[in-house]
Amino acid sequence: MAEPIDLHKKLETIRQFWHPKIIGEANGQYIKLARCEGELEWHRHQEEDEVFLCLEGQLRLEMRDEEVVLNPGELFVVPRGVEHKPHAQPNTSVLLVEPKSTQHLGELESPRAVNIEEQME
Repeated sequence: MAEPIDLHKKLETIRQFWHPKIIGEANGQYIKLARCEGELEWHRHQEEDEVFLCLEGQLRLEMRDEEVVLNPGELFVVPRGVEHKPHAQPNTSVLLVEPKSTQHLGELESPRAVNIEEQME
């Protein structure tokens, strides 16, 4: 029997900031959860849009010509090809929806990049 996903319980299992975990999939998309704090590197996804839904805290998405601030319950889509740099206040968590082909930091090579295998539960 299918069970609902308890986002709060899933978030409790995530220990590292900016280390998303895949919690489901639908229509060729991964649904991911991440705990965030501080900032991530500038990066872009050339072929994929990236959906951010702020669950807790505050997430600021800096782009080269604008920025968007997300509070709990607010969602923003970073269009493909747009360079962005996420910044998170302490105790921030987000739900991400991305095509399965999306690499964590796009084409950026960084020790902070998390490959798909590491994102699996």
